[in-house]
Amino acid sequence: MAKLKIKKDDTVVVTAGKEKGKTGKVLSVNLTDSRVTVESINMVQRRVKPQGDRPGGTVDKEASIHISNVAIWNADENRAMRAGWRRDEEGNRVRFDKKSGAVID
Repeated sequence: MAKLKIKKDDTVVVTAGKEKGKTGKVLSVNLTDSRVTVESINMVQRRVKPQGDRPGGTVDKEASIHISNVAIWNADENRAMRAGWRRDEEGNRVRFDKKSGAVID
């Protein structure tokens, strides 16, 4: 299983599809399918039955999108970043911006 460069709570921008250009926070990452769920992106409607104290009806929720369709968003420079892995001075693996060389984490 490959180590993905996008993590939970990263701010990402959608680079392809009907939601192209929108930004949001990553809610979850599915490693086996290489998919991410982004806040308020790719909204779908699901019909649910009443259960317990929850009423039935239509619920709006986020559907996952493929990780290749998102990129980490750099708010300071107002651009999408390409991330890579490298070792720091202590020998730990850190993510970095391939254009500027700055450490992301």
